[in-house]
Amino acid sequence: MSEHQRVVVAQHDTARGTLASYVAGYIFAVYLTVTAYLAVYNHLFSNTVLTAVIVGLALVQFIVHMLFFLHLGRETKPRWKLAVALFMIMVVVVLVGGSLWIMSNLNSRMTPTQQNNYMNNQQGI
Repeated sequence: MSEHQRVVVAQHDTARGTLASYVAGYIFAVYLTVTAYLAVYNHLFSNTVLTAVIVGLALVQFIVHMLFFLHLGRETKPRWKLAVALFMIMVVVVLVGGSLWIMSNLNSRMTPTQQNNYMNNQQGI
């Protein structure tokens, strides 16, 4: 193997994570997921605070995934990765925001009869 090929292989390996970083990322992700589940299951907070806690944990988990699994800080061309990441964030915001907007709009347009029927059907759950 020539020295040029060794240098290319060494540069390629620097962008990848180690087993320790993958295990640490996995442990962080599981911890954040279990924390969110237990906060909801045990009703630890009021609905407004619980929503904020879930959103906060989701953002932290997003950062953990970007750093530990997608290696956002270790790439050779950070501008392209940043542009892709920002576009991905924009798409997620549009999808989640649009879904919430549609659900809120549908909820506000329900007639009182539809609301009563819905509530009566949900009591058996």
